[in-house]
Amino acid sequence: MTHNDSQGGKIIRGAVGFMGPEGSVKNPSYEAVCTGATGHVEVYDCDYDVIDDAPKDVTYESLIKHFFMFHDPTTLNRQGNDAGTQYASVIFCHDNVQLEIATRVKEELQALVDAGKVKYSGPTVSTAVVPATTFYPAEAYHQAYLENNPGVHPYLIPI
Repeated sequence: MTHNDSQGGKIIRGAVGFMGPEGSVKNPSYEAVCTGATGHVEVYDCDYDVIDDAPKDVTYESLIKHFFMFHDPTTLNRQGNDAGTQYASVIFCHDNVQLEIATRVKEELQALVDAGKVKYSGPTVSTAVVPATTFYPAEAYHQAYLENNPGVHPYLIPI
């Protein structure tokens, strides 16, 4: 699966799975994560490649902005009909540059929400921006979920 964006980046690999806080259960199952007891969040882990000599920080910023466009970041621990801590809006960053970019984009989005220029269901962008931990891929049946279950989650847009 690949997806090009207008800022010179391309997703070259992706998988759904889970990330949790340091010291959390290793390699949790989807069923365990759904209990909320493991502390893990469902995530999409991807490799994002720079194309056409685009600056890496610009393409990462573009990816973060896309993240905020395809879900409602103001619903705490909820996405559409799915509720629970595993559905929290979280950006896991792999270095300080990513952490700074994601935090800035979140703050810029909050300013737009406060000014009434962007509307979501709530007034506060609740997305957490945290350092990445170990990624655990979900079971095979959970990969390509949207493609295999069309119309199940209209709040998510496959790319």
